[in-house]
Amino acid sequence: MRIDIISVLPALLDSPFAHSILQRAQKKGLVEIYVHQLRDYAQNKHRSVDDYPYGGGSGMVMCIEPIANCIEKLQAERCYDEIIFMTPDGHTLNQRMANKFAVKENLLILCGHYKGIDQRIRDIFITQEISIGDFVLSGGELPAAVLVDAVVRLIPGVLSDETSALSDSFQNDLLDAPVYTRPANWRGYEVPSILLSGNTPEVEKWRFEKAIERTQRLRPDLLDDNNRETA
Repeated sequence: MRIDIISVLPALLDSPFAHSILQRAQKKGLVEIYVHQLRDYAQNKHRSVDDYPYGGGSGMVMCIEPIANCIEKLQAERCYDEIIFMTPDGHTLNQRMANKFAVKENLLILCGHYKGIDQRIRDIFITQEISIGDFVLSGGELPAAVLVDAVVRLIPGVLSDETSALSDSFQNDLLDAPVYTRPANWRGYEVPSILLSGNTPEVEKWRFEKAIERTQRLRPDLLDDNNRETA
């Protein structure tokens, strides 16, 4: 997989992609991540990429020309399965989205800034608009890093235990069951005996029941969404 990211602050993405799972995935050759400085595509001596909004109002808007120049250059080099704009008013990122993106070959992500981008970019180029929650950040770099992490960890070979991702929370519209490790008894707090039994079918049954219980308690909306989709 190849992921290209367009940003006015590429340095914000240096650390997330240089450590842990994302770093290992790149070293293994399972994913290529390239961050492009949007200012390199500006057509003015100051390399500015924003301007005042038509109609007045506060804030600045990211201009159409540098974004279009960058996208079109990258499109001339390869075909992108999705061109994604990280924006607070997009569809909220969930595990199903991550699963779908994980089987794509080329993704292009645009990080927004200021009051947003010229709407014509969204109309002409963008195929997916994604948010990581109902709040506003200073830019789209951190949301882009979240999206990339959620997607890359699902690529076969990235995790040392590939079955781990399949049992994560949200994979089956349930939160994960509680997990425990050594010691079995810590200050009188004991691990549930079923997990020490070695009875795999009963352990899996317990985990499923606890997952439903936890989801009903903490995120009942997940069960409601699943019921609406299967009705």
